[in-house]
Amino acid sequence: MLVLPAELTHDDAVACCRMLAQGLQSQPEPAVIADAGSLSKFDSSVLAVLLECRREALAVGKTFSVSRMPPKLRELAALYGVAELLPAAP
Repeated sequence: MLVLPAELTHDDAVACCRMLAQGLQSQPEPAVIADAGSLSKFDSSVLAVLLECRREALAVGKTFSVSRMPPKLRELAALYGVAELLPAAP
């Protein structure tokens, strides 16, 4: 499971992408789950980070989903039209 930090804004996005990409590569499971439960301060950059994680997961034949997505983040994903690309984890 990939765990998002408590704060993920534009200033943190590149470093967070790198950290999550490394975590993704070390996971042997066929399903990648990003845990967004810790997010307390974020902006729309978190969507870019999640979409990049999804792209990388799909590129290596894995599935991607998000667990514990805060309501505000769900609203942002819907507003930007990407909610269907970030499904809730089972």
